[in-house]
Amino acid sequence: MGCGKNVEVITIGNELLLGRTSDQHLAYLGELLSKHRVEIRRSVVVTDEAEAIRKEVLESWNQADIVLTTGGLGPTSDDCTREAVAQALGAELVRDEETVRRLERRFQRMNRRMTPNNLRQALKPEGAETIINAYGTAPGIWWERDGRILVMLPGPPEELHPMFENDVLPRLRDRGLLEEESPYVELRTVGIGESALEHTLQPLLAGYPGLTIAFRAQDAIVDCRLSSRNGKYTQEDLETLADECAAALGEDFVAFGCQMLSKIISEKLREREQVMAVAESCTGGLLASCFTDLPGASKTFAGGVVAYNNAAKVQLLGVPECLLNQHGAVSAEAAVAMATGAAERLSAEYALSITGFAGPGGGNPENPVGTIYLGLYTPQGVWSRKVNFQGSRATVKCRAVNAALDWLRRELRRPTPALARA
Repeated sequence: MGCGKNVEVITIGNELLLGRTSDQHLAYLGELLSKHRVEIRRSVVVTDEAEAIRKEVLESWNQADIVLTTGGLGPTSDDCTREAVAQALGAELVRDEETVRRLERRFQRMNRRMTPNNLRQALKPEGAETIINAYGTAPGIWWERDGRILVMLPGPPEELHPMFENDVLPRLRDRGLLEEESPYVELRTVGIGESALEHTLQPLLAGYPGLTIAFRAQDAIVDCRLSSRNGKYTQEDLETLADECAAALGEDFVAFGCQMLSKIISEKLREREQVMAVAESCTGGLLASCFTDLPGASKTFAGGVVAYNNAAKVQLLGVPECLLNQHGAVSAEAAVAMATGAAERLSAEYALSITGFAGPGGGNPENPVGTIYLGLYTPQGVWSRKVNFQGSRATVKCRAVNAALDWLRRELRRPTPALARA
């Protein structure tokens, strides 16, 4: 580890242990710290109970140089991280008056009455510093004592992330605990499995002994991270290797870094001064959301239609009722008609459609659960494609969306007829 320090993370919350919320903090914190050659040596998840928090904090404090806690800083009775930490380390809780004033101003701006329990968020261990929360009410806490650092962060990612990046990392850097980022490159791929990706790249990677290689697969997208933690290879070396890998992968290569497929599609459409639309059934608006998440989406995204039942497909997209009666809503014919209807009714040059059985029910011998039909409308014609995915309903929906996006991405890689003639 670059700073030679022992870092531990304590994640707090009953909802995590009950499976109601997934723990995304460890992956986030680990990724950002590892870029600076700092590794998390231990991570635990504990309940909201004060005694459980106290025990874990005391254990980590006795063996770690940097302790990060997440969660339990809110105003309600189950938010007891401050109290548990103070008890574990024998400190008195004091009220930070500047935090009180910030809370009062925030509630005034929201035109809401501040209930007394919100004042709990102004408590901090004596000698600690508050970290301003620009996106919520619970401030973070930075505490240095006896050569150790303890950082308490709020649980919501939209509050934790900017606080960690804008305040915690700079403080660690100022204290000489972070090194410059290790040389690294990331390649995003889609349409190729993790094992096939490694097999394809292996002849190239073999020429770089000592290279750190990491694969991450999620919903048909596979990322490959190449890094040189020991400094053996320069950033230029890694970028040269990445270019060779991209060439070997061909159309399966998406981009350097972790760009979203929808962003790549939008940029390509913007270059062409064209727009697209979507029609969805089983994915229920998930495909459209990929585009509306992008700033300035209206320049390339005309809109979308969620036509879940047959009547909606007929009324909103103009799918012939006789077509649905003959072929069914989960069919190549329906996918083509949905894509065509979206393009025509929303005046778009391109359109994607998704219809299928996401599960757990539905399906038939010809089209079992997990069967998805995609439709793609382009200025040159309209096509359908049948795919099948295994997994939960949520997994099938995500993989269907990525498959549709990837199909359009590959289509837009090809030159338009006018460009081809030029």
